[in-house]
Amino acid sequence: MARQLRLSLRRPAAQTRDSFVPGASNAAARAALDAWPHWPGGTLVLAGPQGVGKSHLARAWAAGARALVMDRNTPDVAAASGRPVLLEDVDQGVEGEALFHLINLAAQDGASLLLTARAPPATWPAAIPDLRSRLNALHVAEIAAPDDEVLTGVLRRFFRERNIRPHDDVYPYLLRRMERSIPGAQEIVRRLDETEDGEMRPVSRVLARQILEGDTENLDLFEG
Repeated sequence: MARQLRLSLRRPAAQTRDSFVPGASNAAARAALDAWPHWPGGTLVLAGPQGVGKSHLARAWAAGARALVMDRNTPDVAAASGRPVLLEDVDQGVEGEALFHLINLAAQDGASLLLTARAPPATWPAAIPDLRSRLNALHVAEIAAPDDEVLTGVLRRFFRERNIRPHDDVYPYLLRRMERSIPGAQEIVRRLDETEDGEMRPVSRVLARQILEGDTENLDLFEG
C-alpha cells in the first residue's frame, strides 16, 4: 500500500528549460542556445559526454522554437526547409548526404539546425569532402561533466519529483561517492526511494550508505 501511495504522489518529470539545472559546467551551452536564431550559419552543435543534459537542453529548445525533431535514422530533408530542426546523437550515425543538405538548409531564412553528439563534429565520419569542410566549420558548444552545483540541483529535482525530503547531510555524502552523471543521480534516487518504500525508513545518510555499499542486511550497524 505504501508503494502504491508513493507512486500516485510522484510528480511527472519535465524536460523544460526551467527544470534544467544551471551551473558552470553547462554555462557555455546555455549561452549558445540563447543566441538562437543568430547561430553562425544557422547551426549549433551541443557536444559532451553521456549524461550531462544535452538532450534535456535540446528538447527544451525544440519546444520553444517549435522545431521539427528529426529521426537520425530516417532524416527527412524536404521537411526541414525553412524551419528549425533538432537532430540528436549525430555522431552515432546519420546518412552523410542528408546531413550535408540539412546543414546547407539551416543557413536559409527561417531555418536553423541544432545537433547533439558526444564527440565534436571534427571527429565525425564524413565520406563526402564537402561535408567534412562543413563539419569542421560548425559552431560547437560543449557541456562538461556536471560539477557539484549541478549534481546537487539534479539530486534535489529527482528527490522532489518523488516527493522525498532527504536529510541535509545526504547531499554532500552522495556527491563524494556517487557516479558523477545525471543518470547516475537518477539511479541512486530511484534506489533510495525503493528502499524507503519497502522498509519505511527516512532517506538519511545511513540509508544512502546502505545503498551505495550494497548492504541490504546490516543497516543498523552503520552510524553514518
